[in-house]
Amino acid sequence: MPAPAPYVRKPPAMMALYMLASTLIAATQGLGLNLITANLYQLQGPLGATVNETVWLSAAYLAPNVSLTLLLTKLRAQFGLRNFAEWAIAGFVTVTLLHLFVDDLQSALVVRFFAGAAASPMSSLAFLYMLESFPPEKKLSIGMSLALTNTAIAPTLARLISPSLLDIDDWNGLFMLETAMALMSFCAIRLLPLNSPPKTPVIETLDIVSYVFIALGLGCIAIGMTLGPFDWWFEAPWIGWALAAGALSLTIAAVIELNRTNPLVDLRWITSKEVLHFAGVILLFRLLLSEQTSGASGFFQVIGLRNEQMVVLYLVMLGSGVTAGLVCASILKPGRAPYIHIVALLFLITGALMDARATSLTRPEQMYLSQGLISAAGVLFLPPAMAQGFASAMKKGMNYILSFLIIFLTTQALGGAIGSSLFRTFVTIREKFHSSQIAENITLADPIVAARIAVLGNSYRATIADPVLRQAEGLALLGSQATREANILAYNDAFLMTAVLAAMGLAFLLLHLAFNGLRARLAPAPASA
Repeated sequence: MPAPAPYVRKPPAMMALYMLASTLIAATQGLGLNLITANLYQLQGPLGATVNETVWLSAAYLAPNVSLTLLLTKLRAQFGLRNFAEWAIAGFVTVTLLHLFVDDLQSALVVRFFAGAAASPMSSLAFLYMLESFPPEKKLSIGMSLALTNTAIAPTLARLISPSLLDIDDWNGLFMLETAMALMSFCAIRLLPLNSPPKTPVIETLDIVSYVFIALGLGCIAIGMTLGPFDWWFEAPWIGWALAAGALSLTIAAVIELNRTNPLVDLRWITSKEVLHFAGVILLFRLLLSEQTSGASGFFQVIGLRNEQMVVLYLVMLGSGVTAGLVCASILKPGRAPYIHIVALLFLITGALMDARATSLTRPEQMYLSQGLISAAGVLFLPPAMAQGFASAMKKGMNYILSFLIIFLTTQALGGAIGSSLFRTFVTIREKFHSSQIAENITLADPIVAARIAVLGNSYRATIADPVLRQAEGLALLGSQATREANILAYNDAFLMTAVLAAMGLAFLLLHLAFNGLRARLAPAPASA
């Protein structure tokens, strides 16, 4: 792999334009994935599909997206950054335009698959445009913090603007804005060229072979994890076959890579103690952040709220994330990562514990503080860890950047899918438990239950004259209320579990810092000359 292009200082106005271009590209790419995830239930009607079928849209997007950046990094080095950027944005614009001609699920699945592939280079370009503006000593502090902030706020931004876009023209309305932003990104990339390193022939035949197995493995796992909580793990045999096929493909890729002189992914370095520790920390926090992406939004859907009723909550989350990103950019320096992580974990624990007290009367305004803290935690945690890992890879050499990328991709794109999947699965299991507990106490012999059924049934007095039918309707309403309460209790359990896992992570981090401090104190002093 070639060394990075030498830094060329730019005037302040030009630096600002590159930063704006990065923000635009990141927002365009982020909306592509999250507009679908944020509106799974709203898209059933326009596409004539069930919820389980619309979830396939997310799976189709993730299947190529989770691995393609690995190959694109070498393509960028082989054919030049300028050519790579122009062809990548041209492909993205083309695929985005195709969304406007979709009117059924089958064509939507095809378009979403190509959208996942086309969006993969966009995330890299968003990073490169942000880093372009800063000198080498600030790329991994200010540049990395701002670039990752743009990535982190994309889910919140998608939920914030979705209601207005759906009002325009349902499915097509969602992607009219993205198409416009893609065209603007095209203009920005054409007018603002990146400082490109020299072209270097780096692609080998076995790179393609290895990548095919890596892509197949990660794609199968992404699809299985995305659909698992919806089709349910033990009800759909294909999920097990998909996960097994993914594991087999990754095993074959590992065998190939371990026997290569110039591997695409250096598995020996990846399985070293330091890198496994880094990957574990990033993956754990990515799983914990599912409390916000799947937890709070899912909770409010259970009690009957839609995105348009949570606009202020999303604005609070957006403002908190941006503020945390700016703070992180101003304080991030070598050696400070553990202390920033402590603050992020404390924010996450506090927010999750506050959410764990939710009831059927909880509304978005009761979660402004908790979700603001969790949003800030997500933005604060990733830049220090990413900068630390990136610097470690750079010290080993440019070829290790690819190995670092596979860790980042696995823990972020695939980790996000796994986190949401595990969160939904946990909520489903706990909901069944609480439903059974509530159902045991609902009996007509209980006068309180009988009175509640009578009150609920009387709400139909104006339309149903038969008292027996009114009682049946009252019993049905009580059953739906019991299911809602069971779901609320399940989400509270999930929020509490998030807090417990974050507390365990904080305890391990503090023990690690204490152990390192004690070891440094007990180490013999260097001999004087």
